[in-house]
Amino acid sequence: MTIREEIEERERQFLSPHACLSAETKGRKVPVETCPIRTAFQRDRDRIVYSKAFRRLKHKTQVFLSPMGDHYRTRLTHTLEVSEIARTIARALRLNEDLTEAVALGHDLGHTPFGHAGETVLNEIVPGGFSHCRQSIRVVDHLENNGRGLNLTYEVRDGILKHSKGFGEIIPKNLDEWACTLEGRVVRIADIIAYLSHDLDDAIRSGVIRESDIPIDIKVAFGEDHSTRITTMIRDVIAHTRNKDEEEIILSISPAVHESMLRLRAFLYENVYRSPHVHNEFEKARKILFDLYEYFITHKDAFRRESMQLFEDDLAGTNNRDPYERQVSDFIAGMTDRYAQNLFTRLFIPSSLV
Repeated sequence: MTIREEIEERERQFLSPHACLSAETKGRKVPVETCPIRTAFQRDRDRIVYSKAFRRLKHKTQVFLSPMGDHYRTRLTHTLEVSEIARTIARALRLNEDLTEAVALGHDLGHTPFGHAGETVLNEIVPGGFSHCRQSIRVVDHLENNGRGLNLTYEVRDGILKHSKGFGEIIPKNLDEWACTLEGRVVRIADIIAYLSHDLDDAIRSGVIRESDIPIDIKVAFGEDHSTRITTMIRDVIAHTRNKDEEEIILSISPAVHESMLRLRAFLYENVYRSPHVHNEFEKARKILFDLYEYFITHKDAFRRESMQLFEDDLAGTNNRDPYERQVSDFIAGMTDRYAQNLFTRLFIPSSLV
C-alpha cells in the first residue's frame, strides 16, 4: 500500500460521511497518473501554491491601495487567513481539510490589481463582463503553466468558482450558488468571516474609521477585537451546522450572528469601502486600468512585448484561441498593483530628458 493509499484509507475511517473523500474525486479534465505520496487534493493545493498567480497575490490590494504600513492585509494574506478559518471549521466538522485548503488558496487567483476597483472597471469595459470568480477558473484552466493550466480536480475548481460574491447572500437560497461539496461551502463562509473582521481591523489601523465608530450592537455581538470577532463567527458556524442524522448536514449560522454579519458588512460598505478616502484612491486606480486597457487594445505589438514580460510563456498557449479583448483583460487582471502603476508611469508620464 502506498502512502497515498494509506491517507485515503484514514480518510474513510475518520472523516464524516458527508466529507468529500480524495479517492472519490470526479477527477481532472486531463487524466494523470496517481501520485504514490499525495492525494488528488493535496496535489491541487501544491499546484496552486507553486503557481505564478499565487505569488503575485502578495502585491495585490485587499482594501487599501499601496499601503505604507507593513501590517495591512494584501490579497495573499487575506487568502491565508481564509485558508486557516476554513480549515478550522472543516476540522471541527470532520470534513476534508486538504480539499478545503486547496479551494481556499485558489479562490482569489483571478483577482485584479487594486481590489474590487479593478474588477469593477474591467466588468464595465470587457466585452461579456468580468468576474474575479470566473477569472480564477481561467487562471487555473488556461493561463498558468504555459497556457496548459493547472489541471485541477472538479471539486477544487467548483469551490473556486462558487466562493463568496461581494454583497451577495451569505447563505445562498439558490442551491446552484453553493459549491457541490461541503468543503467548498465552508470556504465561502470563511471568506466572508475573514474580510468582515480584517477589513474592519485595517480600517481602524488606517484611520478611515475609529473604534468608537463601530455600532455598539456589532461590538456586543462580536467582541472588541479582531481575534474575538473571528472566534465568535467560527464557533457559531460550527455550533449551528446541523448533523442530526446520517442523511444530511446543513452548513448554517445562528439567526442572531447572521443578522450581525449583515449589519457589519453594511457598515463596512458605507463607512470603509465607499468612504471618500478609499473611493478617491479607487478612482485613480480605475483610471490606470482603463487607460492601460484602451492603450493595449490599439497597440498590439506593445501588448505582446509587455505581456510576455509579466507572464513569460503563460499566455502563449491562449493567444491563438481567445479573442484579443480577452487576452488584454487577462493581462490587466494578472498585474500586481505596483506593476500596473509602473507600467502606467512608463507609458503615459513624461520622463526627464536630462
